[in-house]
Amino acid sequence: MTNQAVMSGVEESNFQLTEEQQDIKQCVREFAESVIAPRSAEIDETAKFPFDIYKEMVESGLVALPYPEEYGGAGADPVTECILVEELSRVDLSCALACLVNTLGSKPIMLGASEEQKQKYIPSITSGESLCAFGLTEAGAGSDFMGIKTRAVKHNDKYIINGTKLFISHGNISDICTVFAKTSPEPGLKSLSCFIVEKDFPGFSVGKTEHKLGIRGSETAELIFEDMEVPEENLIASEGSGWKLAMNTLDTSRPGVGAQGVGVAQGALDFAFKYARERVQFNQPIGDFEAVQNMLVNMAVKVEAARLLVYRAASLVSRNDKAKSMYAALSKCYGGDIAMEVTNDAVQVLGGYGFTREFPVERMMRDAKITQIYEGTNQIQRMVISRHLLKSYK
Repeated sequence: MTNQAVMSGVEESNFQLTEEQQDIKQCVREFAESVIAPRSAEIDETAKFPFDIYKEMVESGLVALPYPEEYGGAGADPVTECILVEELSRVDLSCALACLVNTLGSKPIMLGASEEQKQKYIPSITSGESLCAFGLTEAGAGSDFMGIKTRAVKHNDKYIINGTKLFISHGNISDICTVFAKTSPEPGLKSLSCFIVEKDFPGFSVGKTEHKLGIRGSETAELIFEDMEVPEENLIASEGSGWKLAMNTLDTSRPGVGAQGVGVAQGALDFAFKYARERVQFNQPIGDFEAVQNMLVNMAVKVEAARLLVYRAASLVSRNDKAKSMYAALSKCYGGDIAMEVTNDAVQVLGGYGFTREFPVERMMRDAKITQIYEGTNQIQRMVISRHLLKSYK
């Protein structure tokens, strides 16, 4: 895949992907099936980030795909980014996150940083030189990130940051992290700011790494800041702009979580259909039984509906439509829910085999759970959606 600019959008009159998007979809699918699929079980078992596969992702242009051309990217629009996410997640969500954590971590830079900051940090991500993490969550500030305790105090030409971040994807292996901290002791939306942190800044250290149910090839760690020194030029935008920056970041990233859910669900559905055609009981394939057919059809309906919702949300993000926030929450919420439902049903279709590690659907079910949790739990998404809907019915 080259770094040529990618045309924007879905042809909304007939809900078809453009020819270029179809080519990208096929290219990513071939890469995922030939490079990632043979290693998925091993990556899950070892729970280690697959640096060799990541290198191939960089060389294939997958990592750079969502970034603007001026920073070494291919200029893909949000719909095309969701296609990338879905096709990688269809085979292995951990490996999909090798790309996705970068884009999440760098979104505050792309959305709010100066041109000088973008030129300093983004090309190193698109070239594969650097990994980038997103440092928002704390032990007491998950869904309620206004409960953040990490504190940044200005001292001469530096900020001194103290605090701890929890559940940071790739926190232990990233070279760059966008870190949210309070620059004012006062409560309220204007107390939060965002900083670009490099791993070798004085006072930065990595705490424990998590042993997780799923996405085991995507390492998750605690970050500790003890009088960490951050140059004042690494403040993104201005003091007090962190809350707005975090919200804008999540509005643009949540359709990608929905796409993760669609991808995992599609992978499980594909395998369940294949198994139902091949598994013989009572002298016929189990797919000939109406009970199994009904399960497979219901799974397919959910996947197709979630995919259209994800594309709709991504299209609104690409146009910066005012409805993007609600649809981002809708796509993330429904995509995560159907990921759990469809992978659970896929295990059921396989019966006892589905419960073993001989087949991939049990891993897919474990991986799917996180899509209902990170970037705002699905309970939080329902709160966001309800507030938008209540406003619209005034």
